[in-house]
Amino acid sequence: MHKLKNIPLQTKILGLISTLILLIIILLACIFAYLQSVDTRDHVKQLALQSAKSISLMPELRDAIEQKDIETQFRPIAEQVKDQVHAADIIIENREGIIYSHTNPSLVGQKSLDETSYQMLVFGGANNFEVVREEGSVLMGKVPIMADNGEYTQVIGTVSVEFLERDIYESIYKRVKIIIIASLIVLLLGITGGIFLTKSIRKDTLGLEPHEIAALYRERSAILLSVKEGIIAIDENGFLTLINHSAKSMLNLNEKDFIGQHIQHVLQDINIEDVLQTGKTAHNVEVLINDKMFIFNIIPIIEGGNVVGVVSSFRDKTELKKLMNTITEVRDYSDGLRAQTHEYANKLYLLSGLLQLERYQDALEFIQKESITHQQQNEILFNQIHDANVQAILLGKLGKASEKKMMLEIDADSYVDPLPSHIEVTDIVTIIGNLIDNAFDAVAHQKEKRVAFSIMGLGNDIIIEVTDNGKGISDDLLASLFTPGSSSKGENRGYGLFNVKSIVGSLGGTIEVSNEPNGGSIFTVYLPKKVSG
Repeated sequence: MHKLKNIPLQTKILGLISTLILLIIILLACIFAYLQSVDTRDHVKQLALQSAKSISLMPELRDAIEQKDIETQFRPIAEQVKDQVHAADIIIENREGIIYSHTNPSLVGQKSLDETSYQMLVFGGANNFEVVREEGSVLMGKVPIMADNGEYTQVIGTVSVEFLERDIYESIYKRVKIIIIASLIVLLLGITGGIFLTKSIRKDTLGLEPHEIAALYRERSAILLSVKEGIIAIDENGFLTLINHSAKSMLNLNEKDFIGQHIQHVLQDINIEDVLQTGKTAHNVEVLINDKMFIFNIIPIIEGGNVVGVVSSFRDKTELKKLMNTITEVRDYSDGLRAQTHEYANKLYLLSGLLQLERYQDALEFIQKESITHQQQNEILFNQIHDANVQAILLGKLGKASEKKMMLEIDADSYVDPLPSHIEVTDIVTIIGNLIDNAFDAVAHQKEKRVAFSIMGLGNDIIIEVTDNGKGISDDLLASLFTPGSSSKGENRGYGLFNVKSIVGSLGGTIEVSNEPNGGSIFTVYLPKKVSG
C-alpha cells in the first residue's frame, strides 16, 4: 500500500487512461470481429447459393452436360464466375455423382463422395452446407441442375460453389486490422493528452503529489488548531476561504461555517479589502470589535504580480494588557515588599538610635504606635479578608502607598471569604490593582494623599469600592472613561479602566463611578458570586 501511495500522479493518470482506452479498443475489436464474422458468413452463404443458382440456370451448362463435354464447353465460364465471386471452387456433378468439373483435374470423371449431392438429387431444393475438406472447413452453396424433358422436369446434376473459411476469416482480419491501427492511433492521442493533462495538474498543484498535498492539509489543520492567534484568509473577491478556531472564539462567532461568505458579512469593523486593492501590508492595526481591542497584521498574497488574496492574523490586545497588568502587579507587589523592607529598616535604625541615646520612653512609644497600626491592618487583612490573592494585592499596595507617602486605608468593616472559582487571579489583580493605582494617580498632587479601599462579600455579590480625595472626574472624561485610549495622562494610556470594564462585564458584574461632593471619586464594582446561565 505504501508503494502504491508513492506512485507519481502522472504515472497513475497515464496508466488509467491507457488501460481504459486499451480495454475499450479490445472490447470494440471483439464486438466488431464477432459482428463481422456473423455478417460475412451470412453474406458468403447467400453469395454461394446465388452463384450456384445462376450457374445452374445457364443453358450452356445443360448443353455441356448432355454432350458430356463440360471441360471444353463450360469450364471457362465456371472459372470466370469463380474469379468474379472469389470462390474457392465450383464443382459440377451429374445425376450419377460423377464429377464433371473441379479445380483438381485428377478428380474429374471420378465418383463424388459428397453425401450432400445425394440429398440434392433426391429431395431437390437449394441449401447451404459446411463440410471439411483436406484444405480446411468449407462453406458450400449447392443447388440441383434441372432439365425439362417435355413431360416432366428432372434433376440431371448439381452445382456447388465453395468458399474456404480461412479466406473468410482472412477478410475479417483485414478489416479488424484497420480498426486496431486506428485504435492504436487513438491510444497514442490519449496518452499524449494524458501527458498534457498531468502537466497541467502538476502546475496547478505546484508540482506536489496527492499524498504530499494530503500531508500538507493535515499539517495545516493541526497548525491552525494549535495556533492561539486568530487567522482568517480571503480570496481576490473578498470571500472568506479560511478561519481558524481561535479566530471564531475571539470574535464570538458561532459554529456556523462562514467559508464562502463575504468578509463584510463576517467582520464589518475592519476593511481588509483595502489591502486587497492596494497590495500593501498593514502591521499592528488596532481595531475595536465587540468591546475588545485586537491587533491585526494583514498581508496580501501576491502571485504573478497580482494580489490573489489576503491573510490576516490577529491577537487580543485585551488579553495582552491583562497579562501585562498581572506582571505589573506582581512587580509592584515585589517593589512594595522591598519598600516595606526599606521602611522597616529605617524604623529599626531610628529605634536603634533612640536606644543608644537611652531615650527608652520615646522608643517604647514608637514601638506601641507601630504595633497598633500594624495590628489593625493585620486584623483586617488576615482575620476579615480570607482570600490569599486579595491579601497579597493589598500588602503590595500598602507598601507602595507607604513608599509614596500616601495613606491607603482598608475599611474596618471589610469582609470576604475566598473568591469563587470563576473569578481568576488575573481578574481580581486587574480590577483591584487598576482601581487603586488610578486612585494613587488621582491624589498624587494633593496635599493630603488619602485612598480608601473596601471589599464586602456577605450577600450575593462581592462589592469592591475604592475612594480617593483627588479632584474628581470631569464631565467630559466621565462620558468616555471606559473607552480604550481615553485618559488625561497622555498618549498610549487609558487601557486600565477599559480592561477593568471588560473583565467585570465578562464576569457578569457592573461598575459604577461617581464624584464625591467635597472632591474625589468613588469606583464601585459588583461581582456576582454565581455565574448565571
